[in-house]
Amino acid sequence: MPGARESLLDAAFAALTRRPWSTVRMVDVAAAAGVSRQTLYNEFGSKDGLARALVRREADGYLAGVERALAVHGDARERLTATAEWTVTAAHDNALVRALLTGCWSEHLPTPVLRPAPASAAVPAQRRADGPLPSPGDFVALVRDRAVSVLAGPVAKPDTAELARSCELVVRIALSCVAAPPGEGGLADLVRGALHRPAA
Repeated sequence: MPGARESLLDAAFAALTRRPWSTVRMVDVAAAAGVSRQTLYNEFGSKDGLARALVRREADGYLAGVERALAVHGDARERLTATAEWTVTAAHDNALVRALLTGCWSEHLPTPVLRPAPASAAVPAQRRADGPLPSPGDFVALVRDRAVSVLAGPVAKPDTAELARSCELVVRIALSCVAAPPGEGGLADLVRGALHRPAA
């Protein structure tokens, strides 16, 4: 029931924007999604299962945005700037993404376990969400490696170490701007200054 699953995740996310996760009730999420509470439990198994699936969806949404940013037209510097800007925007607009990228989980958010969990969930659709979530360091590596793959092109260059360093530097600059927003000139100037020569 993919439509119900997305509606339930949307309803859970909307509830989370209004109140702390600890006060979000499953019956209210189900009602907001227009489905029965039993459908909610069939999809996610428990409130913890709903939380894991919600956090997983937001992580996947952030990474999909990285893909879109890397696909913009322009040179490597422009693509990396777009990726950094997406990272800062996503973290600013979405408390779950900000927590995933920084590791700073407030008491208002669900706090998923970041270690591997057995893929033995009774609810088949829940099994993927039961797996480990990326840590902040994992996100840096995921974005860096994806950027290297896109910017190096289909025929990978023999030495991509310098490109990988540039890509990681941009991700880390973006994360620093999540914690302490940049002043005059903004993120784009920081990225351009750090990439004093083309990254690819």
